[in-house]
Amino acid sequence: MTSQPSSPAPKPAFRFVGYPVRVYAGDGALDRLGEEADRLRFRRALVVCGQSVARHTNLLERVTRALGDRLAGVFDGAQAGSPLPSVGLGVAAARQAGADAIIALGGGSAVVTARAITILLAEGGDAHDHATTYPPGQPPVSPRLLQPKLPNLAVLTTPTTAATRSGTAVIDPETGHRLEMFDPKTRPSAVFWDTEALLTAPADLCRNAAAACYSGVVGGLQSREELNPLAQGDLAQALALLRTSLPQVGGQDDAGPARVNLCAAAWLYNRAWDAGAGGNALGVVSALAHSLDTRYPQCDHGAAYSIATAPGMRFNAGHNRAGQARLAAMLGVESAGVDAENEAARRVEDFYQALGMPTRLRQVGAPREDIPGIARDAMTDFGLHRNVRRVKDVAELVELLEGMW
Repeated sequence: MTSQPSSPAPKPAFRFVGYPVRVYAGDGALDRLGEEADRLRFRRALVVCGQSVARHTNLLERVTRALGDRLAGVFDGAQAGSPLPSVGLGVAAARQAGADAIIALGGGSAVVTARAITILLAEGGDAHDHATTYPPGQPPVSPRLLQPKLPNLAVLTTPTTAATRSGTAVIDPETGHRLEMFDPKTRPSAVFWDTEALLTAPADLCRNAAAACYSGVVGGLQSREELNPLAQGDLAQALALLRTSLPQVGGQDDAGPARVNLCAAAWLYNRAWDAGAGGNALGVVSALAHSLDTRYPQCDHGAAYSIATAPGMRFNAGHNRAGQARLAAMLGVESAGVDAENEAARRVEDFYQALGMPTRLRQVGAPREDIPGIARDAMTDFGLHRNVRRVKDVAELVELLEGMW
C-alpha cells in the first residue's frame, strides 16, 4: 500500500486575551465616577492632572463632587512627556495622601504620569531600575515588575492611545531619552469619555492625539502577518471613525460626539493589539516620532507622526507588499495598474495635510544638522527593533530623515 503524503499542519488558531475595564462614555459620564469608586472600594484617591486642567476647566470641581470624601488629594504637576522630576513629585504626593487609587485627569501626559506613579510606588527605586534595556546585538529586555499596583482610572480630555496601554514611557531630562517600563497590571480599571470633559481640550490638542492614533491604525493594517478577524475588524472600524471624526474636532454642533468617537478609535486600536495586530509594520515611524517629540517643543506627539508616517511607509516599500496592499484596499486604492504602496503613502500624507498638520521636519523647527542625532537616538527605541524592514545602521535613518526634512 502506497503511503500518502502527510497533510500540511494547520495554521495555529489565534488567541485573544482581554482585560477587565469599564468604559463610561457620553454626556454625564464623569458623574458615574462615584459608583466606580464603590465598585473598586477605594477610599483615598489621588487625582493626577496638569495645571491647565486644574486652573482653566471645571473638571476638578466635577471630580470632587463625584468622589466626595474619597478624594485624598490633587497632584497638578503632570507635564508634557512625563519627565522624571514631575513623576517623582507625584510619587511623593501619593505617599503623603496615603492614596489607595490614582485617577488620571487629562490627556496622555496625565495618563502616563499616573501610571508611572503606580509603578514607582509599588516597585520602589528609580525609573532607570525598571526600564527596558537594549543590550548590543540582542533583543530589548523589559524587567518584570511583579509588585501589585494600585488601581488607576482615566478621565480623558483627549483621545490618547496611552489610555489602555501596558507600557509607560517617561523622559529623563538629563539625557533627553525615553525610559520605557512595561507592566500589564497598570492598565486602568475604568476610563471615562465624558463629552464635556473632552470639549475642554483645544481642538489642536485633540487633533494631535488622534493623529498619532491614525498612524498606529495605518501601521496595524499593514501587519506582515495575516490579521485575524477580531484585529482586522477593530482596526477597520477605528480607521473609519478616524477618517470621519478627525476633520470634525474643531466644529460646533458635532465636535462632542466626534471626540467621543475618536476615543473609541483609540480604544479599538489598542484592543486590536491585544487581538494580535502587532506593531512590526511601522516600527521605524514610532522610533523616529518618539525622538522628535522628545527633542523639539514645537513638535508634539501628533505632529511627529504626521511627519514620519508616509516616509516610513515608503522606506518599507517592497518589504511588506501584502500588508501595504491590505491598507491600500482599506483606503480605497484600486490595485489594477496602480503602485498601491506609493499611492497608500500619498493618501496618508494627503490626509494629514488636509488636517493642517506638518509633514516636513523643517515645519516643526528641527534643524537639518540635528538629523544624525535624531537617527542615533531612534536606533535605541523599542519600536525600531520590530520594524518590518530591518534597519541596518544609523546611515539608513539619516537618509530617511533627509527626505523628511
